[in-house]
Amino acid sequence: MKGFGVHTSMWTMNWDEEGAEKAIAAAISYKMDFIEIALLNPSAVDAAHSRALLEKHNLPAVCSLGLPEEAWASIRPDAAIDFLKLAIDKTAQIGALALSGVIFGGIGERTGVPPTEKEYDNIARVLTAAAKYARERGVELGVEAINRYENHLINTARQAVEMIERVGAGNVFVHLDTYHMNIEEKGVANGIIDAREHLKYIHLSESDRGVPGAGNVPWDEIYAALAAIEFKGGLAMESFVNMPPEVAYGLAVWRPVARDEAEVMNNGLPFLRNKAKQYGLI
Repeated sequence: MKGFGVHTSMWTMNWDEEGAEKAIAAAISYKMDFIEIALLNPSAVDAAHSRALLEKHNLPAVCSLGLPEEAWASIRPDAAIDFLKLAIDKTAQIGALALSGVIFGGIGERTGVPPTEKEYDNIARVLTAAAKYARERGVELGVEAINRYENHLINTARQAVEMIERVGAGNVFVHLDTYHMNIEEKGVANGIIDAREHLKYIHLSESDRGVPGAGNVPWDEIYAALAAIEFKGGLAMESFVNMPPEVAYGLAVWRPVARDEAEVMNNGLPFLRNKAKQYGLI
């Protein structure tokens, strides 16, 4: 997970053969170093087809997901372990390097009250089992801190670090996201510094999830902090243009955040790449 990548939501949220062919061809055309595959329905993915496409173009990949409600780790740990094992198997079969994202819960999971110790105990049990299973298959796991409106369990870099250190597995890392950090951290640089020893992956997403550079995210602060900790991981642009209703509901995306894919890729991508070059990150 090195260099500059893009989340496949730019082109598709349905990772079938058509979606895979479209997204991988587009990523190659933009000279991405890797792609992040939205593995929302792992059982339906043709792993052999995806692997062949990725190997044909020598394109590394990372997979990501949020747990479905029937497998929320905080309340249904056994179901969560089973779901993550399936997703880890697909990740390995695809040839992807890691499975990351909201692997501890659901996008849209909230109880209306603060997290309980039982919820965290269940999550720790799930991630411990998943990490062992993933290690046997050569897969790393990323824990993404997301904002309080999408999940009530892990909202900050510090919370992600605490969970990872509790699990104590060497193949589990912190995954940050500038959209969520812009809401939750007491200064985005502080979040990056909090996670520094465990940080291997970051989503570069604007404050409205639209075109990077056209919102309120403090990009110079973010890139300077990444440079200060000598970040060597994956930089993945994430903007949401093509959202099916069930995903838009969880992310609370109620209006278009960009005119189209071209606006994001032709304006936002060069902006982020130039900043990364300015700060010596690529």
